[in-house]
Amino acid sequence: MGKKWIHGFGFLVLATCVTSPTVRLSKKDQFGLELQLCQQAEAAGKPSKCKLYGKIEIVDVFPDVKVQKVTAFPDIKVEWVTAFPNSPGKWQKVTAFPDYKVQFVTAFPDYKVEVVTAFPGCD
Repeated sequence: MGKKWIHGFGFLVLATCVTSPTVRLSKKDQFGLELQLCQQAEAAGKPSKCKLYGKIEIVDVFPDVKVQKVTAFPDIKVEWVTAFPNSPGKWQKVTAFPDYKVQFVTAFPDYKVEVVTAFPGCD
């Protein structure tokens, strides 16, 4: 049994619903959920709660997520690291066993990222 917030008539209602334990999110939906949780954690002053980091494979086809590199108003600031991608916004490039497969695009991205050398994460 799960709980879900439902918006209706100008107020939020906490509804209890039955969910199947076998329902899986797509990688794209999982990335979006992690990004949303990361932004909420940052806004609440608890950036350590952000779990959007890990091993990233750059692909040209069949990505989990399409991202666009920007210099302003990113969804997340990313720092490329060579080891220990274990804090918010730290991504390590890999060629096998990635957490996410990412395709960089110039139009119609799922999310926007800014590549930084310091202070990665969701602002």
